[in-house]
Amino acid sequence: MTKKRTAVKQASGGAFEQVQKFYQFMNANKLEVVEFAKDETYIRLVRKHSQTFHPIPVFAPGAAQQPAPQAPSKGKPAAGPAAAPAAVEGETIKAPMSGIFYRAPTPSSPPYVREGDSVKDGQVICIIEAMKVFNEIKAEEDCVILKVLTENGKPVEPNQDLFLIKKK
Repeated sequence: MTKKRTAVKQASGGAFEQVQKFYQFMNANKLEVVEFAKDETYIRLVRKHSQTFHPIPVFAPGAAQQPAPQAPSKGKPAAGPAAAPAAVEGETIKAPMSGIFYRAPTPSSPPYVREGDSVKDGQVICIIEAMKVFNEIKAEEDCVILKVLTENGKPVEPNQDLFLIKKK
């Protein structure tokens, strides 16, 4: 019996070490889910605090959508022409996929970019969450962010304008 117990302890110790390694990998790469399967071993780690992303989209749209329909009905004609010249003055960065647009890596973090920021080629400018995967969207060239065109936590569609930019 002691041999059997020792074998179980060693096996569970090795499995625990494996889980720790996956957990460290998950944290280091800011992943929400990690799955591993080999032979009879199956490990699935799910980050529970991933819900921290959801209060912003749930809270902000409720607060922003109620006043927005009332105000734009009066201000939409003025906002429409104002937006048109701005679009002529610069180019846009478009969404490469559909998903939820986030300006920052976490709700408590500052945004990746703000209006007026200079951005380098390859710099992360936002995140689009698609099917629980957070995809970093990077600038494809040096530019200046003139205007953020999409609200944080809102759904976006492919080719939707995200940022108005001026190339350097």
